[in-house]
Amino acid sequence: MNIGSLESCPPKARILLWKDLSYSDADEITKTESIPEISRILCQALHLNDAPDPQRGILLDLYTNIVLFCRQQSFSKEQTSVTVSIVKNIHHLNTETPLNNMDQSFTYCTELLLCHSVRVCTLNISIRPPFSIDLFNSEQLTEIMKYLINTYMRHYLLYKYVFTPQMYLDLSLSYIGMPEELTTEQLETSETVNETENKADGASEQEMASTEILLETEASRQDLSQKGELRTIVQKEVKEEVMRLTAHLEKRLQESTVQLNTALTALETRLQPKK
Repeated sequence: MNIGSLESCPPKARILLWKDLSYSDADEITKTESIPEISRILCQALHLNDAPDPQRGILLDLYTNIVLFCRQQSFSKEQTSVTVSIVKNIHHLNTETPLNNMDQSFTYCTELLLCHSVRVCTLNISIRPPFSIDLFNSEQLTEIMKYLINTYMRHYLLYKYVFTPQMYLDLSLSYIGMPEELTTEQLETSETVNETENKADGASEQEMASTEILLETEASRQDLSQKGELRTIVQKEVKEEVMRLTAHLEKRLQESTVQLNTALTALETRLQPKK
């Protein structure tokens, strides 16, 4: 498999207002105080019923908590809709590939937030729409970033593990220059057929044919024995190599986790307001 085909390519940041959560959906969420009712509206608006049961529950908790965060920050309907869509786009980029693309997702998240926090004037506004809007101020932008770091980004690899198909190594070996292997069942069938055909011939021919069959069978069994020994050696070497590779990957994963926690801690420190 080509590893390059598994790498994800972050899309270009664009305006997400009313992209996933429409005005009517945001209005319903604003009017209700019931968390189950909020979850019902989100499940219908974001089409979460199509997801498998365990994944649907995780996504429902993710988006419900985002709405509660927006309510805590007194966000408007527009701001709530955009925040939900930003997290949805980050999650989609995360689960596009089983490879670690956290840096790409974090960069894409930053671009989306900036896209909705800066007003850029453009000419011919009726023909060419703006590529950014002044929806969040700097304080709101900081609060959203802190929330995403402490929730989704801190559990980034867990989301990837749950929503990304697992990859397995399917290894098959072929030996160049060696005759095609016959199974024991095929050898027994060959012996039976040859014995049946030889019964119709004379007694001397039957004895000669039987002798040849026995010799061929013995040679085939010796060949199978040699191949079995070779296969055992190869399987042992492959197993040891896979174990070494697994240990190396676990070590790299631990190092990556330590680096991630260090980076998140440093980022949280920078986002804290100065006294």
